[in-house]
Formats: sequence, C-alpha cells, structure tokens
Amino acid sequence: MNANLFAQLRARFPQDPAAPLMVLRDGRTYTYRQIDALSARLAGVLAAAGAVPGERIAVQVEKSPQAVALYLACLRGGFVYLPLNAAYRDDELEYFIADAQPSVVIGDPASAQIADVTARCKVPSFLTLDAAGKGSLMERANGAADHPIAEQHASDVAAILYSSGTTGQPKGVMLSHGNLSSNALTLHKLWQFRPDDVLLHALPIFHTHGLFVALNTTLLNGTAMLFHPKFNAEDVIADLPRASVMMGVPTFYVRLLKSPAFTADVCKSMRLFISGSAPLLEETFTEFQRRSGHAILERYGMTEAGMITSARPDQPRRANTVGWPLPDVTLRLGKRDDEAGEIEIKGPNVFTGYWRKPDKTAQDFTPDGFFKTGDLARIAPDGMLSIVGRAKDMMISGGFNVYPKEVETLIDALPGVEESAVVGMPHPDFGEAGLAVITGKADPATVMAALKDKLANYKIPKLIVTADALPRNAMGKVQKKELRRIYADAWAAHIGKN
Repeated sequence: MNANLFAQLRARFPQDPAAPLMVLRDGRTYTYRQIDALSARLAGVLAAAGAVPGERIAVQVEKSPQAVALYLACLRGGFVYLPLNAAYRDDELEYFIADAQPSVVIGDPASAQIADVTARCKVPSFLTLDAAGKGSLMERANGAADHPIAEQHASDVAAILYSSGTTGQPKGVMLSHGNLSSNALTLHKLWQFRPDDVLLHALPIFHTHGLFVALNTTLLNGTAMLFHPKFNAEDVIADLPRASVMMGVPTFYVRLLKSPAFTADVCKSMRLFISGSAPLLEETFTEFQRRSGHAILERYGMTEAGMITSARPDQPRRANTVGWPLPDVTLRLGKRDDEAGEIEIKGPNVFTGYWRKPDKTAQDFTPDGFFKTGDLARIAPDGMLSIVGRAKDMMISGGFNVYPKEVETLIDALPGVEESAVVGMPHPDFGEAGLAVITGKADPATVMAALKDKLANYKIPKLIVTADALPRNAMGKVQKKELRRIYADAWAAHIGKN
C-alpha cells in the first residue's frame, strides 16, 4: 500500500469531483477536480525543474488556492515540502535555505529578498507565485505533464518545518508521511467530522495549525472550506453562518469578541470552535461562551508532533485545560516540580528527527523512546491536562513560536548593550508577547529599531526596559520568574496604552 499522504487524502476526496474544496471571499470556487489536476501539473513542473523524491522544495508565498495545490504537489511527487513564513527577514531566510539545501525555491515575485537569498545560496531553480496565483510557476504549469503519485513509505519525510531551539539555532523538524497521516486521521475521528461540515479557514498555511491540522482534516473529510487569505474579524463574522467548524489561535477569538457584530445568532450553524498554538486566557474562554453559546475546544500540540492532546466534542470543556492525550499518543510527565512535570510523549505522530542534527535528536528523546517536549503540565483527576509553563523557555505570540535566546543574542550584539533577558508576558491579543530587559547604556528605542531590521515582527519584544543588573541565583542564572514579577506593573501599564 502506498503510504504517500497525498494518496491517502485523495482516496477520501468526494465521489463528485466537481464538489467545492475552497470557496473564496469574492465568490470564486475551486473544486476538488481543479486542485487535484493542478497539483499533478505542479508536481510535473517541479520534476522538470530538477527535483527528485526526497529533495526539499522551499516555499515562501502568500496564502492562495494555488499555494494549497503546491503543497499537495510536493506530497504527490514525493518531494519534501518546506514552508517559510513570509515575515522572515534576510538573515533568517539565508540560514534556512543554506541549511535545507532545496533543489527548488518558490517565492513571491514582488520579493527581491527571497530571490537574492536563493541566488546567494546557489539554489538550482527559482520560481515565483504571488497571492493572485500568478507567476512563473503557474506559467510553466499551463503546459506541464501530469506527474504520477510517488510511492512512499510511512517513514519517508514529507515536510520539514523549522523550529528554533533554546540556543537560538533553528532546527529542521522532519515530519514523515506516517506522522502527518496518523495525526490527521486521529483528529478527523476525534473531532467527529460530518459529511456536511464546512471549515472556516483563516489561518496561515506555513505552519502546523493551518497547514496540517486544518487542511488535512478537511481533505480527509472531502468537504469544503471557506478560504480567507488572512484573519479579518468582520469577514469571519460574515462567513460564520455558512460554516460549521472554525480553527483559530486565541488572537482570533479575542478579536471576534471586540466586534459588536459577533453574537450567538451568527454562530447558530457552528458546531465547533477549536483553539490552539497559544494559551487561551480564562476570561476569553468564559466571555466567548457567554456571547456565542459555544465552549471553545482547546487542544495542545507542537511542530515536532502535530496535535498531542485535545478536548472532545462530546465532553464538557474547562478553561485552562487542553483535554486528554490523543488515542494513539502515550503521554507521561517527567521531572516533576510542585505536581507539574515535563510532558514526554510517544506515538505515530512524533517526528522522525531534526534535519542533520542527530545529536540534538538523541538529546531530546529519553532512552526508552519518549520525546521530551519541554512543556510543563499538570494532570487533573479526570485526566485532563493543563499546560503550566515551558521548560525550554519558549513563548507563543499570536500562534507563532518565539525563542528568547534568539532575540537575546541579537540584542546583546548591539552597541551599548551589556546583556539582556527576554521573557514572555501575558498579552490580551497575542496570548503572550516579549518583554526585554537590558543593561548598559543603549537606548530602548534604538534597540527596538535595530531589531525591526533583523527579526520577523512577531519576535520583536513589545516593551524594552533598562535595568542596572539582571537578577540571578547563586549559580549565576538569570531569574526570569523574578523579572516577570518586577516588571508586571510596567508591562500592564504599557499594554493598557497600546
């Protein structure tokens, strides 16, 4: 049996290939037949450009139906899909492309940055695709031959997503066809997808949530999605009466609640609101339920494993909990502290390793094969998990992972900075955001301006303050918990004004 994820998805496409897959805001519809056929031609373009199964295809493009077809084309051809956030800056892109060594890069034709990086890294082929679905990739697709579905083993790598580590050096997370298919099938069953479900898709498609969770479960269901290029509260509210399932980050739900147009009446057709990728505040959970009549279903996952736990549609949900381990996931708590412990997991969804980092891969697994997530949790008597912190010091801002060490390294290199510490602080819109504390003679405004030239916007601290010294313990380690306490009032005042 072919374990290629595309083959498994395609086997679940609707019997009527003219059924809609993506319905756009302007009314245009893309059918299953159209996207299937386009994926075959795009896979042919990639093969003609020199790609062979197992080689990486790096993609930094805006969200579009053609971008979805490109993702499916990579799966179909047995190529390794490497999505890149459109917000990445020059230095970040150069690291990813130099490390992954893709045979083809596809970027926005309006971005000189991606073209320059591709040239510097001597990538054999560079093609373009814009938000309107135009570019050299589509021009070549017009006359391309259909590419067959490649035979793949479950262990063959389907995608690589980069996830930074506590050292600040990004790691390529290798996800196999088996990892992705097992997680999608489990979620499809657990979330009780129905033949008439319609997904409202407003997530980006360069990371796990919007790409693997939302797209793969919908494709397995063979039903339609209302396809938004990005999240806009008023557009989402206008489409809610036509949808039954929505997946989002907490920021989405916070912004919906800010609109007086968001009422229980517009949610009458909705079956399920799902949230993840960042902490959901209890006040958001409670107010959303009051306004809409729906309790948000929270789940917990990460790049290295897709979804790990989830609340269930047929069970009561509680704020500050992320449900139970998925049926095919074995979960335990390691190193316990005050009844919390580091989440360790084993299952078919767990990644195959870090790209070209076997030592780091071995370091993140226990001797008996459990992956150490770096997240801390408590387990309630009924088995539900509550995430209480992150051992690896990562924060999640607006659904995106931010690793303080990466930001600190850049700040420390700036003139006038002696040292810095970056901590995650609660944010009403993004879930968490960065606070940077610096010592030395540097001006916070100057530091902020310098970071804007070096980092994607979501990684930039929302507030930078100066201090005479950073608090440390007897071993010389910076006490970040103390920093959060010291600057709690200053943070609250700043956020209240911005």
